[in-house]
Amino acid sequence: MFKAAIFDMDGVLVNNHNVHLDAWEAYCAKYKLPFNRDTFAQQYFGKTNADILSALLNTALTPAQIEQMGEEKEELYRNLYKNTIEPVAGLVPLLTQLKKHSIKIGVASSAPVSNIDFVLDSLCIRQFFDTLVDGSMVTKGKPHPDIYLKAAHLLNEHPSNCIVFEDSVSGINSGKSAGMMVVALTTTHSLHQLPATNFHASNFLSISYELLNALQDEQAHCTESNNM
Repeated sequence: MFKAAIFDMDGVLVNNHNVHLDAWEAYCAKYKLPFNRDTFAQQYFGKTNADILSALLNTALTPAQIEQMGEEKEELYRNLYKNTIEPVAGLVPLLTQLKKHSIKIGVASSAPVSNIDFVLDSLCIRQFFDTLVDGSMVTKGKPHPDIYLKAAHLLNEHPSNCIVFEDSVSGINSGKSAGMMVVALTTTHSLHQLPATNFHASNFLSISYELLNALQDEQAHCTESNNM
C-alpha cells in the first residue's frame, strides 16, 4: 500500500505549458535571446530557472542574478495566467480521495516558491498538502532525484512508499531515480516523448486511490519476483 503522493506542479496541478512558453518567449524577445518553442519545451521543462537561464545565456550566473532574472520571467507568467488558471481535470476529487484515506501529500516542484504560492492559493488547494518542496531547497534539480528524496524525507516516508505525478522527461527521470513509482501526465509532452512509467493519463479523471494501490501492489510484486 502506498503512503504518500508527491505532485510536480507545472503540467500536473495546472496545465500551464503554453503559458510558460509565452512568458519565456516574451522574456527572450526582450533580451534578444534565441527561442524555439518546441526545442525549449523538450530541453528545459521541469528544470530550475538556474539551469534554464545559465543554458540560455551560456554563462555561469550568481544566485542574485538568477533570483532577479528568474523572478522577472515568473512575474510575466503570473500576469499572463492569473485570470484563466484552473486545476487539471480531476485533481481536486483525487486530492480529496487521498486525504480521506490518510495519504500524505506533497508538492515537489522546480518552480520558485512565488509560483507555488500563486498556484496553490489561486486554486484554493493549499490545505491538501503536507509539505512543499521548491527548487531552492535542493542543490541539484531534476533529473537528479534530490527534490523527490527531500519531499519523502519531509513526509517521513520511504521512497518506495511514494507515488510521483510528473509530466516532463527530467521530472519522470527524477522520480524514477529516487526509487518511486511514477504516473505520467501527457499534458506537456506526447506519450512517445516521455520515458516509460507505471501508468499514464491525460488528466486525473481516470486515476483513483484504488488504481494507485493496485499499481503499487503490481510494482511491489514485480520487484519481489526480480529479487528471487
